[in-house]
This record gives sequence, C-alpha cells and structure tokens, in this order.
Amino acid sequence: MRRGGDCNFGIICWLINNFFLYFRDERDIQENIWSGICCVVFFFLIVSVLTFPNGPFTRPHPALWRIVFGMSVLYLLALLFLLFQSYSTVYAIMYWIDPNLRNFHIDMDKEYAVNCSDITFARVWSHVDVFAWGHFLGWAFKAILFRHAGLLWAISIMWEITEIAFAHLLPNFKECWWDSLILDVLICNGLGIWCGLKICKALEMREYKWVSIRDISSTTGKIKRAILQFTPVQWTPVRWLDPTSTYMRFFALSQLVVFWQISELNTFFLKHIFEMPPSHPLVIARLCLVGVIVAPSVRQYYTYVTDPYCKRVGTQCWVYGAIMVTESMLCIKNGKELFGQAQVCNVIVWLVIQILVSIGCVYGVVLYHRYFEVRTA
Repeated sequence: MRRGGDCNFGIICWLINNFFLYFRDERDIQENIWSGICCVVFFFLIVSVLTFPNGPFTRPHPALWRIVFGMSVLYLLALLFLLFQSYSTVYAIMYWIDPNLRNFHIDMDKEYAVNCSDITFARVWSHVDVFAWGHFLGWAFKAILFRHAGLLWAISIMWEITEIAFAHLLPNFKECWWDSLILDVLICNGLGIWCGLKICKALEMREYKWVSIRDISSTTGKIKRAILQFTPVQWTPVRWLDPTSTYMRFFALSQLVVFWQISELNTFFLKHIFEMPPSHPLVIARLCLVGVIVAPSVRQYYTYVTDPYCKRVGTQCWVYGAIMVTESMLCIKNGKELFGQAQVCNVIVWLVIQILVSIGCVYGVVLYHRYFEVRTA
C-alpha cells in the first residue's frame, strides 16, 4: 500500500513539474537557472522522503526528518562543489545570489574592546542587543540537546578561551573582560543553560497520554492535539556518563566537546572570509539548517556512545561530521591570507587547552557521578 502511495505521489510531482516547465517564460537566463536549481532541490527532497532512512525522531513526522537529512546531504554536496572552485569563482557565485554583497566589506580597522575600565550601567546595557538574545536562545537550545550541565559549562567556558586564541584573526572576538565573563558566560550563557535544563526537567516529569485526533470531539481539543504533534512522543532522561563508563565513552565525549568548538568556529570564519554581514539571509539560513541537523546528529551520537549494541554512528551524524570538516577545509583553502597571519603559538596553546580542559571536564563529571551522586542517593 505504501509503495503504491509513494508511486502516485512521485507521478503527481512529475506532472506538476512538467506543467510549469512547458508553460513558463524562458527568455530570462537567470530565472531559468534559479528555476532549475529549485526544481533539482525539490525533487531531491522528494526522493529523500521516499528513500532515505528514518532519523531518531518521529515527531512531528518521520518524513520531516528525512527532508532534514536530504537538506544536509544537499548542503554537503554544495560545500564539496565550492571546495573545488577558486576564491574568485566562489565570490562570483555569491554575487550572483545576492548582488548587494559587492557593497559589503569587513572593517578590519574597527576597534573592539576599548576603554574596558569604563564600566557604567548604560554601557553594559548597550551590549544587551540582539546578539545577547542570540547567545541566550542558542545556549537554551544547546541545553535541550545535551541535557548535561557539566558538558554545557565546559563548552561555554572553552568558547571564551577560543575567542581569546583567535582574536588576532577575527577582530570581533575581542571583548572587554566584563563583556566576556559577566554578560556572556554568567548571564547569557548561564541563563540559557539554566532555562534549557529546566525545560528538559519539566518534560521528563510530564505524563504523556497521546490520544488520536479522531477520538477528540471538541474543536479546541483537536487544535491542541495538532499542536502537541510537534512535541516529543516521550522525554527520556539523558545520561552521558555514569560510574561504569568505559574509556571509549570518556574519549568520545572529549572528542564531542572539541568538535563542537570547531563547528562554532566555522560559523565565524565563513562569514569573515567570504565577507557577509551577520544578518545576511545566507548566514541565518546556514545557522537554521545546522540547528536542525545537529538535533538528530547529537541524538545518534548519544546512542552510539551509550548503547553497547550500537556498532556504528548514525548516517545523519556522519553527514554532519563531513559538513564540519568540509567547512573547515573551505575556510582554510580560501583564507590563506588570513591564516597566514595566524600566531602559531596561540593556535597550539588553544588546541592543547581544548584537549586538556575537555578531558579534565569529562573526568570531573565521571568523578562527580561516581562519588557525589552515590553518597547522596
């Protein structure tokens, strides 16, 4: 039955495509290219729905997460294509997508972290802007993904170390000490982590009773049930570490902490090397895409790390790892002039600190689970 439905669905899409193909104006070359790209993307996502494997999530529907997997594969293929292009060709493609990018250039002469001793309420409040809210919401989202306070605080603190290490390459990483420690770590990141973990706790304690929408008589009840379709079927507690954790899990979590830093760095290097404003639709679209890709990727990685019967990492997680590596290669290839100014000592010290702090943090969490939780239980 499902195969017949899939076949009919594919035939309908093919007929719709042919209808627009034969009844559209083809005199505009750019419009033709855009239409062709959109058509390829559309049918690739249709193929994703019909053939790609299900992800770890079932809400609101497994087909949605198959589309997310298809979008991640498309993004990986686009990155691989750009990897073989010259810097000027990549710029030409970006200018073709948005001609306004020609008028934007990174201001390398702008001074950051000046007059740090001038601490007034007005100046501190002026830093509470849209980026501060972005920090808060981003860390709340990360807390819902990781659901472990120790790992989240380790990543938060190490990101500030990362900003210090790469401030000579990315001027906007330069911040006053109170901006970095108080506004970022304690207030924005800290409140985001706290709120995210509180949401997770509430969802874990909630009693889930799912009723078919057909069995609900009232219109209000049907609307409420439709909205609840976008919430999890159930919310199981996450336990990354426990007293019986193996060394493989220990190093897998340390690796996750370091990889997360690299993934965050890619965001800033991409928009700096290819000169895009933070509010550009391409930057926002990438952040949104990476956000939805990370959710099933982290879940698959968690299953791989904690389930002894899981022998290989999930496909979505593997694709996201390939995306992270390809983005880094794209930055290094096209940012030779920028990375030529890199202070090698800073980068080496940063890498050593990342490894030591991630290992130390994970080991500290293991000791906490082994001694403190056992005594309080």
